[in-house]
Amino acid sequence: MTAQQTKQERNPIGGHVPVAGGLAANGISYAREIAAETVQVFVANPRGWATPPGNPEQDEKFRAACAEENIPAYIHAPYLINFGSDNEATAAKSVSSMRHSLRRGREIGALGVVVHTGSATGGRPRETALAQAGELMRPLLDELTHDDDPWLLLEPTAGQGASLCSQVRDLGPYFDVLGRHPRLGVCLDTCHVFAAGHDLAAPDGVRDTLDELVAVAGPGRLKLIHANDSKDVVGAHKDRHANIGAGHIGESPFAELLAHPATEGVPLVIETPGGKQGHADDVALLKKLR
Repeated sequence: MTAQQTKQERNPIGGHVPVAGGLAANGISYAREIAAETVQVFVANPRGWATPPGNPEQDEKFRAACAEENIPAYIHAPYLINFGSDNEATAAKSVSSMRHSLRRGREIGALGVVVHTGSATGGRPRETALAQAGELMRPLLDELTHDDDPWLLLEPTAGQGASLCSQVRDLGPYFDVLGRHPRLGVCLDTCHVFAAGHDLAAPDGVRDTLDELVAVAGPGRLKLIHANDSKDVVGAHKDRHANIGAGHIGESPFAELLAHPATEGVPLVIETPGGKQGHADDVALLKKLR
């Protein structure tokens, strides 16, 4: 990330950045150090239910830096959110937590808020849990009435347990229970979709997966990509990220992904191991593949 990016790349490439100590104070400086062109942040403890108000001064500085340097920003909602939960308290907290993330998205100028698609718990049928997810999430989507409100981005999971959405085809029923809302989009995690059974490393694997996504969710719904290699083999249903090219997906599928028509204008965010140096190396490699 340069002092001022004058040109928006076809696919801005960046990473999830730590923001402890301040969105602008730490998040932006970390982004510059890994040469990120896009960022993803947490605005709450990802493993808790707290809904902190944020710091208006840091919010404004973060917004200003992203605007000045042409940096698309995204929020990842807390991991505990599960709209398919049979536990009433968890379901209610999921709504509050998601509403908080969406509100904070507007406050910091984020383009989208990513949320995991959840699972059916308590032995309930997936259809019952999915219907509940629709009932809980539709009001949240309907509250997105401002031009600067973020998109709500569904992130399919790796297929562990009674997942409501892991393979691309599962997005169809999920979109349907949400009325294919105009502010609903997709965040595709390459490790997740590989773990769920889409062999991105096979010939035409990337093309077939992205073509299916467009057919199922609709054109223009893919808004963000989590670019992660996989420590485990295809179909393992394990969410274990590897550095780009160091896992079972390999480098070349990422080049194919960056060239597919469905990814035009879609930012790539890495969530890979290795700390700051590992992140910088992965960002540089994806830029080279771009």
